[in-house]
Amino acid sequence: MKGSHFFLCLFSVMCCLNLMLANGSKIFLFGPCRISMSLNEIRSGFTAIKANIQARDSIRTVSILSHPHSLHKIKSSDKCCIIHHLFNFYMDKVFKYCMTEDSYVNRKISSIANSFLSIKRKLVQCHNQNMCKCGQESTEKFEQILTNYEGLNVTSAAIKSLGELDILLDWMEKSR
Repeated sequence: MKGSHFFLCLFSVMCCLNLMLANGSKIFLFGPCRISMSLNEIRSGFTAIKANIQARDSIRTVSILSHPHSLHKIKSSDKCCIIHHLFNFYMDKVFKYCMTEDSYVNRKISSIANSFLSIKRKLVQCHNQNMCKCGQESTEKFEQILTNYEGLNVTSAAIKSLGELDILLDWMEKSR
């Protein structure tokens, strides 16, 4: 009887893993938070509109995310905090102000935003369990991102931030 429970449990785990692989979900580690998500879906949507969004960005002298100290060299323990802040940032300050006259681009932005919302919910759960400790370094790095953003008008800053989404996605990929 004990053996049958073991095999049933093993079978269940294998089914769950197959479902995760089928939809492209992978486990990402942001400090103590383990989040299952599909970056392929987000990256695919972004790739489809990247050229269009980046062509709308007329300010080439400023960057929101690639400031020399924004996402580089973040301690593992601070990754949960910074990713939590970044997802809130994209939901509150970026996706809201990135509407274009192109319905295809708007649908892709909406799809990316929906994916972010789903991931954000998982991050909030982890954050609410007090697993995300926000140290001084992560707070300073996020404040630098906000300073970069707030140095531009809302629409320009939102377009620039969306155009730099690949920087965030690449950084997230490194958290696997």
